[in-house]
Amino acid sequence: MTKEALLKVENLSISFGKNEVIHNISYELKKNEILGIVGESGSGKSVSSLAILGLLPKNISKINFGRIIYNEQDLIESSPKFLQNIRGNKIAMIFQEPMSSLNPSMTCGKQVQEILLQHTKLTKQEAKEETHLLFEKVKLPDVKHTYNKYPHEISGGQKQRVMIAMAIACKPDILIADEPTTALDVTVQKEIIKLIKDLQAETKMSVIFITHDLSLISEIANRVLVMYKGNIVEEGSVINIFKNPQNNYTKALINSRPSLNTRLKNLPTIDDYLNNTVSNTIITSEERKQNHEKLYSKAPLLEVINVEKEYITKGNWFNKTNTFKAVNDVSFKLYEGETLGLVGESGCGKSTLGNAILQLDKATAGQILYQGIDITKLSKTEIRKLRKDIQIIFQDPYSSLNPRIPVGEAIMEPMKVHQLFNSEEERKEKVIDILNRVGLSEDYFNRYPHEFSGGQRQRIGIARTIALQPKLIVCDESVSALDISVQAQVLNLLNELKDTFGFTYIFISHDLAVVKYMSDQLLVMNKGKIEELDDADIIYKSPQKEYTKKLIHAIPKGL
Repeated sequence: MTKEALLKVENLSISFGKNEVIHNISYELKKNEILGIVGESGSGKSVSSLAILGLLPKNISKINFGRIIYNEQDLIESSPKFLQNIRGNKIAMIFQEPMSSLNPSMTCGKQVQEILLQHTKLTKQEAKEETHLLFEKVKLPDVKHTYNKYPHEISGGQKQRVMIAMAIACKPDILIADEPTTALDVTVQKEIIKLIKDLQAETKMSVIFITHDLSLISEIANRVLVMYKGNIVEEGSVINIFKNPQNNYTKALINSRPSLNTRLKNLPTIDDYLNNTVSNTIITSEERKQNHEKLYSKAPLLEVINVEKEYITKGNWFNKTNTFKAVNDVSFKLYEGETLGLVGESGCGKSTLGNAILQLDKATAGQILYQGIDITKLSKTEIRKLRKDIQIIFQDPYSSLNPRIPVGEAIMEPMKVHQLFNSEEERKEKVIDILNRVGLSEDYFNRYPHEFSGGQRQRIGIARTIALQPKLIVCDESVSALDISVQAQVLNLLNELKDTFGFTYIFISHDLAVVKYMSDQLLVMNKGKIEELDDADIIYKSPQKEYTKKLIHAIPKGL
């Protein structure tokens, strides 16, 4: 163990049942450094970090061999009592999903106070005062008020700040941050990254920062480990990894994310790099211009005119009834074959607007003209018929699929409802053709949703949507939960299907890099209103509004 190393992992190998998931990995964490561990789902980055704190599931996991040395003590051989004293005190962890890590029945302040009472000799009052100071340090608003709030009463970014306050409460030597910004808006993500960097600089603690996004790592880490299928495939300084990556998997991680400067016809995937089939065909400005001239010469497919969606919060005896406009006077046109990007932070009204267009949540005011007909005035029967033409791809395909129905049946189901094709055989044939089109085989027809990976489930969700041959598809955060390379595959697929079937997309996301890559026009929303609406490239090159500039500035750029 080198002098400056604080933690050393030596030849670590971990199995789940008979399946070895971590293969003989070794690395060091130095004093006062931020080490980035990057890789996709299933690469082993979280499993190897949970092993440090002895948090692997007891009955199904086994450490085959290896050592984890902290302060000359092997943590693998340590007693449960020793590990209990270390956890949260000397080595702390911030988990990916704060809502499931925080206790919903305790106030935020009490949860941080509890850690201080367990690991320090502070009195209750001193622990409460220290919690207030910690909340100030992590820049939570109205500290005393937040102390008494429950987790469900604060935003996602604020929950993550409470988790950070808990993690740094006992001034640990090591902080493990496991995907702490994955579900957050780009602007909140940037704030959390800055907060962790500032806290690290102030306290000199060492940080292991785990993520699947290499461009994010470039903004925070000093050194990087790249993991793939339970192995460390590359290790080096951030500059070396970005400027001169050696491993094909690392190259794929860097390049699978849409570039902000050039628009490739197809995003490169891991398979492209591993099989040497990377295509660098660019869509030129001239090609894009010609395509737009063709698109916008026709009548619009959809016209949204002064649409509003108002929610009423009922008061009690003492409070008045309040109204809140989630969508406020929004107007735009959408043309056949176009992709309209809809971007903004959580709570800006983009999904509410999508639901109003889909007639899942009726608009309070305004008109929505689809092929010249105001769909806000349709009867239930007419709306049911409209469902065939206007479809949605959900953010989480797993919760939108019935776990008890094989995926082939799930794709066939809407065909039956809308009486498409003449027989069961014809429908099955069509489903197999659709499965092939979305990159899945006929063998998957009788399998259940739980047997698939996240990327495969998203393909099933897309297959189910296109089974009805709709004209307009609303993609609501449909790639935000996916790994970078799987995201690239799904974006390529959506573009390919658009070219083949002439689909029109409304593409909703908080990720401006992805929206810019996919979109013809870009609509930026803020607090229910349209902030900016123009060609996606024009908005990115010269944003007019401060809010748009803030969103663009927050995109992780890499080096």
